[in-house]
Amino acid sequence: MTLAVAARLARRELRGGLRGFRIFLACLALGVAAIAAVGLVKSSIQAGLEREGAALLGGDAQARFTYRFARPEERAWLEKNALRVSETVNFRSMAVAGPAGEEERALTQIRAVDDLYPLVGRAKLAPDIPLAQALAGHNGRPGAVMERALVDRLDLQTGDHFRLGTQEFVLGAVLIRYPDNGSGGFGLGPRTIVLLDDLADSGLLVEGTLFNSEYRIDLPPEADLDALQAEIEVEFAQSGMDWRDARRGADGAERFIDRLGSFLVLIGLSGLAVGGVGVSAAVRAWLAGRVETVATLRTLGATGAMIFQVYFLQVAVISVLGIVIGLVLGAAIPLALAGVITASLPIPAAFALYPLPLIEAALYGALTALIFTLWPLARVEDIRAATLFRDAFAAGRLLPRARYLIATALLVGALVGAAILFSGTLWLTLSTLGGIAGALVLLVLAAAGARWLAQRLRPRAVGRPGLRLALAAIGARGGETTSVVLSLGLGLSVLAAVGQIDGNLRAAIVEELPLEAPSYFFVDIQPDQIAAFRDRVENDPAVHRTESAPMLRGIITQINGRPAAEVAGNSWVIRGDRGVTYSADPPPGTTITQGQWWPADYVGEPLVSFSEEEALEIGLAIGDTVTVNILGREITARVASFRVVNFETAGIGFVLSMNPAALAGAPHSWIATVYSTPQAEGPILRDLADAFPNITAIRIRDAVEQVARIVAGISSATRYGAGATLVTGFLVLMGAAAAGNRARLFESAVLRTLGATRGAMLWSFALRAALLGLAAGAVALTAGLLGGWAVMTFVMDTDFAVIWPNALGVVLGGMMVTMLAGLVFAWPSLSARPAQVLRARE
Repeated sequence: MTLAVAARLARRELRGGLRGFRIFLACLALGVAAIAAVGLVKSSIQAGLEREGAALLGGDAQARFTYRFARPEERAWLEKNALRVSETVNFRSMAVAGPAGEEERALTQIRAVDDLYPLVGRAKLAPDIPLAQALAGHNGRPGAVMERALVDRLDLQTGDHFRLGTQEFVLGAVLIRYPDNGSGGFGLGPRTIVLLDDLADSGLLVEGTLFNSEYRIDLPPEADLDALQAEIEVEFAQSGMDWRDARRGADGAERFIDRLGSFLVLIGLSGLAVGGVGVSAAVRAWLAGRVETVATLRTLGATGAMIFQVYFLQVAVISVLGIVIGLVLGAAIPLALAGVITASLPIPAAFALYPLPLIEAALYGALTALIFTLWPLARVEDIRAATLFRDAFAAGRLLPRARYLIATALLVGALVGAAILFSGTLWLTLSTLGGIAGALVLLVLAAAGARWLAQRLRPRAVGRPGLRLALAAIGARGGETTSVVLSLGLGLSVLAAVGQIDGNLRAAIVEELPLEAPSYFFVDIQPDQIAAFRDRVENDPAVHRTESAPMLRGIITQINGRPAAEVAGNSWVIRGDRGVTYSADPPPGTTITQGQWWPADYVGEPLVSFSEEEALEIGLAIGDTVTVNILGREITARVASFRVVNFETAGIGFVLSMNPAALAGAPHSWIATVYSTPQAEGPILRDLADAFPNITAIRIRDAVEQVARIVAGISSATRYGAGATLVTGFLVLMGAAAAGNRARLFESAVLRTLGATRGAMLWSFALRAALLGLAAGAVALTAGLLGGWAVMTFVMDTDFAVIWPNALGVVLGGMMVTMLAGLVFAWPSLSARPAQVLRARE
């Protein structure tokens, strides 16, 4: 019965419209819309990856081998289970074009294919011709297709000639898109596609060359992917075969999108937290305007519980409206921009209305609305009718009753649990939400500190009426200090943290590249070429330093006889293949931290020296055994020593180094670094490429710039998320300024009656806003620096330095935004007539 009466009273009050709830609706809708939009884009990409899994992979399944081709028994197994098997080879090389003496050279990722390629889908070329026609060649030269970036770099036209290794090719077409680009991984150069048979005389695919072979297969309709994968894990467990099927055709891209989407949703939760501050402030301001109504209800015998129900139902209806508006916006924006988003993505996306991200956004919005409205609503029960008639809504107990505190704690726990469930990342979610909570606590303390400091400084501002009035307004209990510092501070905190992380990442990748970084990495140097290679570079006066080492690639499969994943977890050391070298003596400059190096003529049990940091990361100790699969052969070596390996120098560094006898007879190549002046890089590259056409040169700064571009793209996405949080904070700030309009109008009327000029009052309002903005910006800077330091130290595992331009921009931005909002809402109060305001007050 009580609930029915409360519902009828709530419905009658809502007939008056949404006055006072505009900021409430805007904050809630914007936060929900941001989370819904990110989730919808993420779901659309995941759906596209699932739908196009076979096309992204290039077949129903794929078997991949590192630096070798499939053995006869492996190829026989594939052909037994498949309708068709297509063989491709991926590696890096140099493409050379132009007349003798004026050649242009560029790094390219080569995909050598067979006649069946592609099994699924179709390569798109310009001109639009079949791939087989483009690869057929002309006048006895085999054909090739290249991506546009490489064609432009080499200044080629269709029909022009270029060279890969010692083989001449003719450009048959420009490669626009190819079906299995989702499985290619990170590449240092644009793609070139040629026929595998046409590389027979190129000198590029010889023993020891760094390449991967991939076998894509068409499976019968009745094929059981789970059974095939289980059979492979038994039959070829020690062969180093990497099996993947169409269910995860772009596994790396999918993991990246999933993690980035989860991170952006967590940033969206920061925006909702900012919006929650605005929601709470809006509810307080709205209830303050309902003083006479609440007083009347209490006088007529309404209980505190009934009054709570009346206003809780009204807030619930408004919250549902805000959530619905947010869901509509969050769904409409990605769908409207689907064409633009799809065109900018290298992977497919199937845009549609997916229920899960909308449910997730609605749940976050509902929990946030409950958490931030329950507290101010709960205070209604504890205020007496007489107190309300005296217009003292701000009075009463500071904390609500225990049941409301318990309910709030449960709701916060539900929000954290939902975030962990939906994101799938426990530590990232807990650290992000912990950071948000910490920032809120810090901002609340800062607001209290600002009020305390203003109260202490006010008596000292004698002779400065503008400053005295500003300090009085900041120190007043129930004023706008807390709302302003909270709303603007949290948004600026997120922006400051993102800016510091972005700046430190860029510095770590580009600006802090060692001064002694090599000019080039040279790979695929054959053992019979290394002596001549060294002779050329060491006798070149422009080269001041060079290093070289033999190199193989291996996958760590076991540690102490147990599967590596069981021991090392998800460490990067056991994911994929790692570089392996051998050496009779410790290389110059080697620092052994534990154990000892083997004798130069050692021929006993295989021994390995492990990088100390990585060894400790996966729990190795001296005397443990490590099994490494190299070219399909299992080698179990005992850990003889740990050594310091500094990968930040951009020079040669190996996690694993074995004794020479352990790798005797294994085909391999050499890698080398060449240090020279920038002016000499071009001549050195031309000289070495002419002498050794099969080697591949990787320019260090080109690789660094490509990584920097990827980081810039990720940073842009996070900045957009932080920007949405800041917009929400600005809305809350405007709401706080609007809520204080009545008090500001009365203050202005009293001051003008006492003789204050408009200029003096405007100066007071501006000074008040600037001081509040300074406080919010300073606290946000502190929180942002702490957040940036934590991410760079514990997540990125790298050094942190304050990016001062970004830091100062946050503080100045906070001051400017607060001043702008304060002055916009202060101006109408200066224009009002004091007599009318004071009569209305009576």
